[in-house]
Amino acid sequence: MLDLTKVLLAILELAFTAALIYFIPYLKKLVREKTTAQQQAEIRMWVKIAVQAAEMIYKETGMGEIKFDYVVRFLEEKGFTLDVDEVKALIESAVLEMKNEILK
Repeated sequence: MLDLTKVLLAILELAFTAALIYFIPYLKKLVREKTTAQQQAEIRMWVKIAVQAAEMIYKETGMGEIKFDYVVRFLEEKGFTLDVDEVKALIESAVLEMKNEILK
């Protein structure tokens, strides 16, 4: 006869694993999608300000990681909690925008 406790524990473990793999990222995606266009514009504005400040403060080459940390801390102080990939994408966009403005 099978020990039902082991079977139930295995089923629960599988359910929790599935929740971690599928459900939590789905919830994160829903939360991200619920930001309004105005909120997204505000985030982009603060990222641009933080990037410009970091560029002014840390002018030496090879300080990318320090600049990145500065921008992340700046955004956290403003109440924004974004994942690393989102912050990197926003920073890259802001830097590109700054370079395009300089070239004009």
